[in-house]
Amino acid sequence: MTALRQKILILYLSNSALDSSVRGWTLYDGTGKDTYTTGDSETPPYSTGLDALKDGWRVIQFPQLIPPYPGTEFSTSFQQHEFIFEKLEELNG
Repeated sequence: MTALRQKILILYLSNSALDSSVRGWTLYDGTGKDTYTTGDSETPPYSTGLDALKDGWRVIQFPQLIPPYPGTEFSTSFQQHEFIFEKLEELNG
């Protein structure tokens, strides 16, 4: 019997455009095949969000565009340009 399992890829991009460079990433794998997760390698899984789309990932969430409050333009906080992707893969067995 074939079962579908979901993989979630979170890419933090340098700006709100899908073709901007990846600055951080996390992978949650419901298939159990991939073993890497939050930035545990020197190289991201994709160079841009667009590259992930070309490889079959589907965007399920775009980042909310929030302008900085006056006076906080250079403060440290969460990464703003978070894109969430999903891919469904078949498991045989």
